[in-house]
Amino acid sequence: MQIKSIFMFLSMLLLNGCSVKVPDDISPVKNLDLSRYLGEWYEVARIDNRFEKGLSKVTANYSLRDDGGVKVVNRGWNANNKKWKESIGKAYFVGFSNFGALKVSFFGPFYGGYNIIKLDDDYQYSLVVGPNKDYLWILSRTPTMPSELLNEYIDFASNYGFDRQRILIFQ
Repeated sequence: MQIKSIFMFLSMLLLNGCSVKVPDDISPVKNLDLSRYLGEWYEVARIDNRFEKGLSKVTANYSLRDDGGVKVVNRGWNANNKKWKESIGKAYFVGFSNFGALKVSFFGPFYGGYNIIKLDDDYQYSLVVGPNKDYLWILSRTPTMPSELLNEYIDFASNYGFDRQRILIFQ
């Protein structure tokens, strides 16, 4: 009986940690044109997380997969060991293909939420969040973005309850 309880606890922990949902009070962008979103993005700000801890100069490259999904290549510089770290994953839409809600996986069958909640009309800047308010990325097509625009994106996130004190800025 005790083994069953441990298994259930670990299963719940795993499922909770791999959620693809959108935070309750947030909606992903609608009318997303994936072909315009594909390509290279630079991470200009984020809430730090365990899989990016200590990384800077982080980029994400998105391209189409043969199965209709999105190939994701994340790359970042680890100054401590003076090496680039690269992770290759895959992403798929959750629901409609023009809705900015995707699930992304870097670890086999386990997926996490990738939710685009703010995107400029020219597809130059994007605000992405995970399944809860511990995950946030501000992306730009260039390594920097204008300060006033970065502040607008941070304010937008803050208005939805993201802790601006936790947001690291890399420009």
